[in-house]
Amino acid sequence: MKMKFVKHCLIASAIGLLSFSAVAQDEPKAQSLEQLLNMVKENRILETKEHQQREAEFRREKSNQQKLLTEAKQTLAAEERRSAQLEETYSKNEQEVAQRRQELQQRLGSLDELFGHLTSQAGDLRQRLETSLVSAQPGLSDRAAFLDDLIEKMNSATQIPDLEEIEQLWYEMQREAVEGGKVVKFPATVLQTDGERAQTTVARVGNYNLVAEDGSYLYMTPDGKLAELPRQPAGEYNEQAAKLVSAQDGFVRFGVDPTGAKGGSFLQAIVDLPNLVEQWHQGGYIGYAITALGVFALLLALLRLAVLSSTSSKVSAQLKSSEPNTNNPLGRVMKVGLDNKGIDNESLELKLEEAILKERPSIESGLNLLKVIYMIAPLMGLLGTVGGMIQTFQAITIYGTGDPSTMAAGISAALITTMLGLIVAIPVMLLYTIVAGRSKRILHVLDEQSAGLVAENAER
Repeated sequence: MKMKFVKHCLIASAIGLLSFSAVAQDEPKAQSLEQLLNMVKENRILETKEHQQREAEFRREKSNQQKLLTEAKQTLAAEERRSAQLEETYSKNEQEVAQRRQELQQRLGSLDELFGHLTSQAGDLRQRLETSLVSAQPGLSDRAAFLDDLIEKMNSATQIPDLEEIEQLWYEMQREAVEGGKVVKFPATVLQTDGERAQTTVARVGNYNLVAEDGSYLYMTPDGKLAELPRQPAGEYNEQAAKLVSAQDGFVRFGVDPTGAKGGSFLQAIVDLPNLVEQWHQGGYIGYAITALGVFALLLALLRLAVLSSTSSKVSAQLKSSEPNTNNPLGRVMKVGLDNKGIDNESLELKLEEAILKERPSIESGLNLLKVIYMIAPLMGLLGTVGGMIQTFQAITIYGTGDPSTMAAGISAALITTMLGLIVAIPVMLLYTIVAGRSKRILHVLDEQSAGLVAENAER
């Protein structure tokens, strides 16, 4: 029983061990127990040989690692000795460089101060040439290229600029001054306000202004390109610029920006100022209401002046006639006096006063409305100013006071309504005075003539 049990165990273990190897290595299967035992024996022998080979390789690697460690320690020691030598050499070189620099300073003497001034002048010239309008001219755009090398040499401890480079610096300074006094025409590509590029003739007025042949003023971008100003100067300046470009000789009237050499800040500020229409739009809805009120008052005043002028001429004609004409107030009053002849003076006087009272509304029509308009217009302007100031202070609360121009622009826009109110009030007040004077003249004539009628009736 034990022998059978052992046999079965051996068979099961052999089958388990060999099943994987048979599948992986495609070995033939055992046909009998003898073959199976032989195959198990051979596999054990092979495994033993493999273990022995691995142990041998491990021993060889271990001895090799010891050898490599010894070599690494030797290399480290050699590098440390070499590092010490390099540090010593570096220290000696530093001392020698310091000594050489001291010798160089002693030999340069006053040249050191000269190089300092030349460096300062070269830096200023480079900055000036980069923003100069002269650099927009073809052939003069790369004048500052040599200045970088010159500045580097003058700041270097191992290089010295030669005499030709120093003379070139002096020459460029003189050329910039000479070119700044010329009016030169040259072809150039201009970036227009619509984004298109156009080839045109450009006139450079010294170092102050650039204008195109169509009369538009130009400016130079930071990358050296030419572009039209987004807004052009008002008036006849563009026509003068066009005449300048087309002129061949002689003198031409032209508006020059005196700050052109500094970037044209004055011209930019002038052209950016809002015109009258833009200022009017800044008043907003209250400004529009004030304007509408002013237009209405103007039309009403002109209408009343026309009516009163016609009435005054008819009254003057009636003064020359003894027959009453009902097409004018005086004629209608005289007709009332003639229709009531022979009555007592008090009754006649009352009837004439009644007739004058009937004429008064038509004569004084519109006067009260004009008076209200010239009084209310400044108040509306003040209302718009208060609203604009509130908006300005709200913007200051949000964005702060970092940009004074923004705050000034808000205050300026807020004061537009006050200006509009005064613009409306002052003329309307004058018109009211004129219209009131005309109406009072007519009423005075009516009162005078009615008193005369009462006096004639008393005599009779």
